Amino acid sequence: MSESAVAVEPEERMVANNKIHFSKEVKQVIDKVLKTDDPMDAPDFNTVDYINQLFPNEQSLAGIDETIQKMQCEVSLIDDNIRSVVRGQTNTGQDGQLALCEAQKVISSLFSHIIDVKTRAERTEEMVKEITRDIKQLDCAKRNLTAAITTLNHLHMLVGGIESLNKLIERRSYGEILNPLQAITEVNQHFQQFSDIEEIKNLSQSVDKIQVTLAQQITEDFKEAFSAKPSSQNQHRLGLNQLADACKVMSVLDPKVKKELLKWFIAQQLEEYTHLFHENQDIAWLDKIDKRYAWLKRHLLDFEDKYGPVFPLDWEVSERITVEFCRQTREQLAQIMAKRTNEIDVRLLLFAINKTQAFEQLLSKRFTGVTLGAQPTDKARVLAEPTTTDGAVGLTVFHDQIGQCFKPHLDIYIRSIDRNLSELMDKFVEMSREPYKFAEAKTTVYPSSGDLFVFYKKCMVQCNQLSNEQPMYDLALVFKKYLREYASKVLEGSTPKLVPATTSSSIGKSVSLLTRDMQNLSTAAGQVFHNFLKEGDTQRFARDDLVRICCVLTTGEYCLETVQQLEDKLKEKVTSAYVSKIDMSEEKDVFHRIISNCIQLLVQDLEAGCEASLQAMAKVQWQHINNVGDQSAFISSLCGNFKQTVPTIRDTLASSRKYFTQFCHRFVAAFIPKFINVLYRCKLTLSDGSNNVLGCEQLLLDTHSLKTALLELPSVGSSVNRKAPTSYTKVVVKDMTRAEMIIKVVMTPVQPPAHFTQQVLKLLPDITIAEYQKILDMKAVKRVDQLQLIDLFKHTASAAAVSGLIEPTTGEEETQGAETVVATSGTTDDAETSAVPTETTTATSSTPKRAFIFSVGSFTGSADKNADGSSQTGIRKLENLLKKRFP
Repeated sequence: MSESAVAVEPEERMVANNKIHFSKEVKQVIDKVLKTDDPMDAPDFNTVDYINQLFPNEQSLAGIDETIQKMQCEVSLIDDNIRSVVRGQTNTGQDGQLALCEAQKVISSLFSHIIDVKTRAERTEEMVKEITRDIKQLDCAKRNLTAAITTLNHLHMLVGGIESLNKLIERRSYGEILNPLQAITEVNQHFQQFSDIEEIKNLSQSVDKIQVTLAQQITEDFKEAFSAKPSSQNQHRLGLNQLADACKVMSVLDPKVKKELLKWFIAQQLEEYTHLFHENQDIAWLDKIDKRYAWLKRHLLDFEDKYGPVFPLDWEVSERITVEFCRQTREQLAQIMAKRTNEIDVRLLLFAINKTQAFEQLLSKRFTGVTLGAQPTDKARVLAEPTTTDGAVGLTVFHDQIGQCFKPHLDIYIRSIDRNLSELMDKFVEMSREPYKFAEAKTTVYPSSGDLFVFYKKCMVQCNQLSNEQPMYDLALVFKKYLREYASKVLEGSTPKLVPATTSSSIGKSVSLLTRDMQNLSTAAGQVFHNFLKEGDTQRFARDDLVRICCVLTTGEYCLETVQQLEDKLKEKVTSAYVSKIDMSEEKDVFHRIISNCIQLLVQDLEAGCEASLQAMAKVQWQHINNVGDQSAFISSLCGNFKQTVPTIRDTLASSRKYFTQFCHRFVAAFIPKFINVLYRCKLTLSDGSNNVLGCEQLLLDTHSLKTALLELPSVGSSVNRKAPTSYTKVVVKDMTRAEMIIKVVMTPVQPPAHFTQQVLKLLPDITIAEYQKILDMKAVKRVDQLQLIDLFKHTASAAAVSGLIEPTTGEEETQGAETVVATSGTTDDAETSAVPTETTTATSSTPKRAFIFSVGSFTGSADKNADGSSQTGIRKLENLLKKRFP
């Protein structure tokens, strides 16, 4: 830091100590009231930045005196304003004192008025109380008299009602008992607050005794009326009308009495059913389960004909009998199935479940389910939507009232599904071994896959009718098992496979002795025989095999899509506790793998057809070619292979265009690197060390022809010229252009080495050392010369990389970037400069102001040296002035 900066520092600290710091809210209010665009009013005002803004270069320092004078004028103006404000505050204080005195006088006057109003209000209230005192006494007397009369009437009713009820009870006149009993019960509730009075207490006990007597007497009358043999002690057997009146009386009594009576009555009604369908009886087994339900139908009809008018409708006696019937049936069936589990087969189980579900639906339509806690609207919903959209039984009021007993045995059903799927899978395997007639079927998807998922759907619908809990989850596990079996036994088992490489290699060894004896033959004949043997080593699929591979691929795609739908449907049907457990990602991965393997087989087959052509390309004597004609024979052979194989694959995969596109992508991704590797083996140099330009041009022509053929590969042999996907075109153009650049590099003379190296980096900017060495081998450069060229290549590539990091694009950025690099790093060595991060360089070169501020600093150093004395003094004055104004 300079001396001037040090001298200013104590003053700056002192001013900083006297600063007034406002809160954030106060600052926001000040900014809202005093709106200004002056940068000096900013809270983060920086003196150095402001000076740099006023004087961006040394030439602008000529106007510093004028700037200082302007700022001094502003300071004087601000001082005058402050002075006038301070003086104005004196007068303001005097005015405020006068206003305060006036306000105090007004408040005193207002207070006296409030006291006067309050006094008058109190006097008025006393007058109103005097006037209404007598009225209140009369009103209280009226209320007391009314209450006394009402209580006497209630007492009279209670005393007279108890006497009359005792007489009616003796005569069993239940029709006449109902109204007095209701009235007495209500009156007795009224006198509960006077229970401490002995007479009232005795009357209340008499009412309770009457209710107990009625409950016992009506219960005995019902048992006597519905017993098989009337008791000799009691000859008062009531008729149905009297029983109906007794039921109405029972509704007024304690609800426990009605509950006990109904419990006895329902047990008495189902006594015949309990004996008839005892577990020791043959009729109790599952094969005759419909007889149980037929018995209840008949019994309910008889009951409602005989005793329907006896019981009130709100008692729901028929429904209560049905609910108890369902409970007993559920328990009986559970006991008998637990003892005879070995006798249950899937047909018997499904027969019993279907009959039970039909019966439960019938009960749901007949009864409201109010005794089960159902709401009245539930019945309307069941009647409106008895089944779901896929045919499954919807939720009913009586759902699983009986059928719950079958759930522990549903594993029998799951095992049956497992056996059926095993048999179906064996059938599918036999079908897959037969030749698939693609033209007759008019689809590339195996029909067996559709049959499998149709069977899955039927099983899922059926299981949903049985249970959507653990059995549905077990069924999902069975589905997963046979999806994997279908993938392995049917799809992978029917996928054509080539003869293993070991077999072909053993054949090659067996004929090696024969080839030795052919050495005396002419060169041409030997070459032909050798090519014949090489062609025999290449394994290819027949057209039917290619079609079958495509069919396996499309079937795998269909299974993949349908498995996702199956998983979603299972999660929709199963209860929430099992939703997270259902996961078919493994099965989907299996079908993904099958699809990928099929694409890889197709790619390998097309690659195998190109092997002979690539070998022929490597054997061409490129250095001896003396003219450039049409494309070479190996290119025509490659194109012929494309035309022979690709149309078959494309036509078979017409419904799976995305996988055909993926096949094309995979093929070029594997074939073009092979072609480039063969390209590196081509010798293009004459015996004197110079390039055979004609050979290079012919190879370049062949490469361009191959590039065109690959671009047209997706639509080769098609009557419809469809444009290849853009992503595919980009890959082919990029990789084949690299092959063309390699040939152009080979055509470039090695001498001079610097020009050759620059040309390599220009044509192949991402070339590696290994690839560079292969190009030198193509040019038949000696090993000693290769080492020198490789060293030159390394240094040139490093220098190019460094210059690419720090070289600016425009003249102005170049100057600023150079200043910044020098200021930050302090060296221009290549190694040091290459270590500078790209982000730092980019940031500094894009901010010219930062470079200028860094060089100027605190207005010392080079700025002081290059400016005259007056300018230096002016800068310091301006800096001090700004620091005083904005500490």
